[in-house]
Amino acid sequence: MAKVTRDDVARLAGTSTAVVSYVINNGPRPVAPATRERVLAAIKELGYRPDRVAQAMASRRTDLIGMIVPDARQPFFAEMAHAVEQAASERGKMVLVGNSDYVDDREVHYLRAFLGMRVAGLILVSQGPSERAAAEIDAWDARVVLLHERPEAIDDVAVVTDDIGGAQLATRHLLEHGHEYVACLGGVESTPAVGDPVADHVEGWRRAMLESGRSLEGRLFQAPYNRYDAYKVALEILAGPQRPPAIFCSTDDQAIGVLRAARELRIDVPGELAVAGFDDVKEAALTDPPLTTIASDRPAMARAAVDLVLDDGLRVAGSRRERLKQFPSRLVVRRSCGCG
Repeated sequence: MAKVTRDDVARLAGTSTAVVSYVINNGPRPVAPATRERVLAAIKELGYRPDRVAQAMASRRTDLIGMIVPDARQPFFAEMAHAVEQAASERGKMVLVGNSDYVDDREVHYLRAFLGMRVAGLILVSQGPSERAAAEIDAWDARVVLLHERPEAIDDVAVVTDDIGGAQLATRHLLEHGHEYVACLGGVESTPAVGDPVADHVEGWRRAMLESGRSLEGRLFQAPYNRYDAYKVALEILAGPQRPPAIFCSTDDQAIGVLRAARELRIDVPGELAVAGFDDVKEAALTDPPLTTIASDRPAMARAAVDLVLDDGLRVAGSRRERLKQFPSRLVVRRSCGCG
């Protein structure tokens, strides 16, 4: 059987091959609804399948979006990647995901690999400030949107959550339960980078504590972002002589580790220890007790990132603040804080 071509589709639909291309590629020129329906019906009748490799060679761009995350094993990044994949699918694109493992060399490796594949755009969840990553993006003149985190070294359009405001909400809520103070589980960096969400979570905790007249001294602890290492840190904190009455964790994964440590030490949550997290991963509703946390609209953030990276208006003029699309945070109250 002879291979069905774009010419065959055009003849059956009674139109030009250019119009067939506009329908298949959703542009660059508009097509009248009736003509579009004829083309789609012809494609279905003939069983036409576009040659995506040939299209990519002609346009020097594929139907792929590259996405780099620090660690897709962590629930937050896994859920964010899934949301991006769904949003990309709605735009007729597929997503390739690479894990930087919080290592600058791996982030640059995936940047080069994805940009070398001529992806339609790149969504970068960067692990921190990277002059090398910024130089790589500039060298390729790439279409890049930063998601979740905005390293100071990279000045592309960013889609983020109100991390400071969300952390303030969680800390204030714990304080409203009458606790003497709220400890904070921050990240592993003693001097966190500008634009780092965890640094902003710590800043939100700091502001809430200071506005309530509480001291910060000895109440901020460094811990990795994952539950396994956070559990080890929590064991030391909770078994120590100055056990805090409440803990705000910079990530839900950390909070899950804290809950496990408390259970192992037979510390009642929330009776003897109140806990709140940040991210509202799906597992937060299933912990024992269910975890009070801060949520953001991940599907909306993912759609915004995909739309920005694909649309021609990506390179927004203006100041750094004007190139920032920030989504609000909201408090999700469950039993780990003492409510219910």
